[in-house]
Amino acid sequence: MYKLYWIMLAVLLFGAVAVPAGNLVEGYGWGYKKNNNHQPPEVGKYGDILEDNGGYYLDKSGEKVIYLTFDNGYEQGYTGKILDVLKKRDVPAAFFVTGHYVESSPELVKRMVEEGHIVGNHSYHHPDFTKLSKQKMKEELDKLQTAVAKISDQKTMQYVRPPKGTFTEQSIKWANELGYIHMFWSLAFVDWNTNSQKGWQSAYQQVIDQVHPGAVILLHTVSEDNAEALEYMIDDMRKQGYTFKSLDDLVMKDLLPRPFYQL
Repeated sequence: MYKLYWIMLAVLLFGAVAVPAGNLVEGYGWGYKKNNNHQPPEVGKYGDILEDNGGYYLDKSGEKVIYLTFDNGYEQGYTGKILDVLKKRDVPAAFFVTGHYVESSPELVKRMVEEGHIVGNHSYHHPDFTKLSKQKMKEELDKLQTAVAKISDQKTMQYVRPPKGTFTEQSIKWANELGYIHMFWSLAFVDWNTNSQKGWQSAYQQVIDQVHPGAVILLHTVSEDNAEALEYMIDDMRKQGYTFKSLDDLVMKDLLPRPFYQL
């Protein structure tokens, strides 16, 4: 508040003044309150911000649909197995990759695309978007998109997942103007700590206990537990009546009238 006051005062006294290029508003960190009985979590005002700016964290139709998404900051040797399971079980997914991942594991990124998965933008250098100007954000997104296009048949990107889940209303609006849809999640757990893996049963139980209609699930591919548990998760969720669809299906529900979407 004081910072903004002095900027305004300087403008009044001296005319034009250099203003910090990034957001002046403190950023949010995506989070929610878990619900019991397999119901979607409560996200409070975050839900309104996404609603107003075309972002997603959930399929609100109430249908028993699951959207699997993975964050890929670096490769730990488990993504291949995850892709094997997805192919075996005929399940679509989205992989949000960074520049480091594309540089170090181009064959895996190429395989993701070849096997029909979406590769999403997790930025090139994994910066906090809330600290960037719109131009710097554009550079991060463009550089990652170009890197993926050079090594695969996917030439454009539609979905972005902000590094560390941080955002402001402004950063979401800027991403929209740059052609991106923010994709958060409604089901996740602490799975990224490679030094604290607890066995596949733990990962499996975390997901099965939280699963709910329309869930956008976030998993990290650095987790050995996730790689081992994924097939069990998919099989048991299907037994519970869930189906698996891509993020494109989620967005299409909003763009098309329901009778046309169901054709």
